[in-house]
Amino acid sequence: MTPETMHYPVVEAVIDRFARWLKHRRDIAESCNCNSEEYARIAHDLNLSTAELNTLVRRGNEASDELPKMMQALRIDPEAIRRVEPMVMRDLDRVCALCEHKRQCAHELAAGKAAEDYAEFCPNADTLGALVKKPH
Repeated sequence: MTPETMHYPVVEAVIDRFARWLKHRRDIAESCNCNSEEYARIAHDLNLSTAELNTLVRRGNEASDELPKMMQALRIDPEAIRRVEPMVMRDLDRVCALCEHKRQCAHELAAGKAAEDYAEFCPNADTLGALVKKPH
């Protein structure tokens, strides 16, 4: 194998993680470039408080990665919900992104117990429970 074609998975993973971190930092810096009035208007347009918008920007694009996994555990099709109830899906994403129970959620998902226990910790439990009972 020549040096040009050799792969270093650990190094590549570190580089990818650093690139995602750098992009996230740029996103944060970009959001800070607008004045407080403009920032408040953006938050209002998104139906968020400025504190919620700050939190969402700080947490980045991966802040609601658990949601599709939780929906899959509950046998809910996220794409069907996105098509039929786009505002519900948007709210589920927002609530998941702002959730303070990420570690417990990830643990429950990994253990395969999320469908049994989600109502105990998930701030989306009521909505997800209604979607489980509702035919899509």
